Amino acid sequence: MTPTPVTDARSLSLVQAAALASGASQWDSRQIPSAGIPSFVMSDGPHGVRRQLGDGDHLGIAASEKATCFPTASALAATWDPELARLMGQALGLEARSLGVHVLLGPGLNVKRSPLCGRNFEYFSEDPFLAGTMGAALVQGIQSMGTAACPKHFAVNSQELRRMASDSIVDERTMREIYLTAFEIVCRSAHPRAIMSSYNLVNGTYAHENAHLLTDILRAEWGFDGLVISDWGGSNDAVAAVRAGGSLEMPGPGLYGARQIVAAVAEGRLDEADVYARAQEVVDMALAATQQPDARPYDEDEHHELATRVAAESITLLRNEGGLLPLGAGTRVALIGDMAETPRYQGAGSSQVNPTRLDRAHDLLADGGTRARGLVLEGYAPGYARHGGTTDALLAEASDVAARADVALVYVGLDELAESEGLDRPHMRLPDGQAELIEAVVRANPKTVIILSGGASVEMPWAERVPALVHAHLGGQGGAGAVLDVLTGAVNPSGRLAETYARAYDDHPSAAWYPATGPLSLYREGPYVGYRYFTSARVDVAYPFGYGLSYSTFEYSDLTVDKDGASLTVTNSSTVDGTEVVQLYVSSPGGVVGPVRELKGFAKVRVRAGCSQRVSIPFDRYTFRHWETSRSAWETEGGTWTIWVGPNVEDTPLSATLDIEGATPGPIDPALGHYINADVAGATMGEFAVLLGRTVPTAHPSDQLSASDPLSDMVRARSGLARFVARRLVAMKAKADASGHPDLNILFVLNMPFRAIAKMSAGAVSADMVASILDAVNGHPIRGLARALVGYVANARADRATQRQIDRRR
Repeated sequence: MTPTPVTDARSLSLVQAAALASGASQWDSRQIPSAGIPSFVMSDGPHGVRRQLGDGDHLGIAASEKATCFPTASALAATWDPELARLMGQALGLEARSLGVHVLLGPGLNVKRSPLCGRNFEYFSEDPFLAGTMGAALVQGIQSMGTAACPKHFAVNSQELRRMASDSIVDERTMREIYLTAFEIVCRSAHPRAIMSSYNLVNGTYAHENAHLLTDILRAEWGFDGLVISDWGGSNDAVAAVRAGGSLEMPGPGLYGARQIVAAVAEGRLDEADVYARAQEVVDMALAATQQPDARPYDEDEHHELATRVAAESITLLRNEGGLLPLGAGTRVALIGDMAETPRYQGAGSSQVNPTRLDRAHDLLADGGTRARGLVLEGYAPGYARHGGTTDALLAEASDVAARADVALVYVGLDELAESEGLDRPHMRLPDGQAELIEAVVRANPKTVIILSGGASVEMPWAERVPALVHAHLGGQGGAGAVLDVLTGAVNPSGRLAETYARAYDDHPSAAWYPATGPLSLYREGPYVGYRYFTSARVDVAYPFGYGLSYSTFEYSDLTVDKDGASLTVTNSSTVDGTEVVQLYVSSPGGVVGPVRELKGFAKVRVRAGCSQRVSIPFDRYTFRHWETSRSAWETEGGTWTIWVGPNVEDTPLSATLDIEGATPGPIDPALGHYINADVAGATMGEFAVLLGRTVPTAHPSDQLSASDPLSDMVRARSGLARFVARRLVAMKAKADASGHPDLNILFVLNMPFRAIAKMSAGAVSADMVASILDAVNGHPIRGLARALVGYVANARADRATQRQIDRRR
């Protein structure tokens, strides 16, 4: 007889409650049949459901069920359309339920600190307000279908290198204003039922056991009352996690942590109430998730159409000299570039989706008719090798095809090795050979359109030599058709950049210290991230934040501002119906060191040709606030603020001033030096210490490897066997990189700290065994391996005994 499910976690025994703090397998929470508590299923991902078949993994390697592959977050952000994000979220939530998934792991809310982060395609923007607004809409859509959303990675998680063994050193103001605000917006407005903590440490404490993040801010300040799930293998100390507010460590790490929790309570190191509070969060999710009615089947065609619509609205027109676009029916086009045949439509890693179908530009144009949108294919040439490089023969073939056509369409972009979980880009350039191809094709046919794919910004020194440049982002399974819709005018482009496109990587504020190669990642640029730096330091850029062209033209007029918000008139002065993204920025009175302007509102408005529309953008709790370091509180600076309105951060034709009542900030400390004028490159470590509010920590490498060191550090191990293993791992990575297909398992292992072995071995390895393995690595192989073997037997025996305790009815 099945027992009535326990709804109050306090009815459980302590060991049962402790056991709920860890998962049972790769994707399942732990069930307790004796208490009627079912398990629930978690799954990636942020732009499509990755429900794995058979044995699971968290890296997107094993096969998964087919699902709609929507555009990635970097593309969705470029739509600047929260309502469209909500519709996409509804589709994701419905597909998750139809595939038996209760918790969808996404969206990713991390701010794009550097264009080189390998996972930028999963993140929305360099701006936290835009990321939070779009993320909140997506979460609302997902959860409206009964599926729980799990925004990630909380928090200050900005690089893939050493991602599990990196300590983000950041000042409180920058952390709150830049790296936490998107999460705050989502938590306050969309009420996600789960949050995923990040791998890294934040100011010396692992995110999953960081009480300042999980309790002081997330729960106490923002009112979050849901489940905090560790990133896979990201838990460090089960006792510390429970104490700090971490609910569930994933994947299934065995029962060693449960025994640690019980022992900590017995020894007075952990409050029993904390254990039951965390258990209640798991129980609530399990009961809510599994009591949903069966999901209705979803229509694959409808979801493909929605994916195509999202892609089309994300596409950003960056150049259109002489009105080359849109192309008329009957235009003969040369199709050039490997990505026209094999599209880049998503990134690599845990978010990788097995699409229900996949549009390809070559197929669509070769089919002709309506699928080709009236264009006529003159010929196709690959132009370059997929993973870098070209030849004289490839260039000659491409030039010949281009010369025969009315217009050349050149598909270029970042390849799979450039955008993947587990690695960061080494530079901001396109893969070798693509720039040469562009130059050759333009010489052969000046009427050349570049279609750029990628989830992060790239250097484009060739851009001013091409008449038309279309940014397709990573447009999901319908992206190829969406591009043709924009090229032919079936869709008037309305995408806008959600990140700045610098002229060169060295122009970025973090270029000199990103990524951190050691254990400490110093956020020395402070709040000057993305356009906040470029506008404040007056650095010329290729394309500014918020930029994008249209086949229509718009005029702004009649700005009025009051305490509630701003209103203005937008006029479509062209003969083409179009959509404009109206952006509102603010500048403070000047009593606080920081960016000269910040995005605080936007509206996407559709305006018919020759018509005008009144647009209102409200102010909210985020508009005028700053974190006042001297008083450790959010405050509004009193004085005269400037409100700017326009189509991008550098083009704000309307402005008005507004007197705001507020507090007087603490005096600007002259010791901040170069930070006062946004001269980040000139800031000294002493000035960073002033910004940080404490002494800048320094790393002190030991001859002995520790549990927090990544396995890649075995290159300096005392054990010859360990050094050999490290060299083999590096060689295997190099071989995979050379093939153009990153080996995500190798990348994960190289970045994984020794402590994670206990979390990623399905309970086969305990923390005590990790200590024994380290003993072997540090020069005592016989003793260490012998102790590890003894520990294996003892751990297996202890797990069986613990499971018997869990199975007992209370």
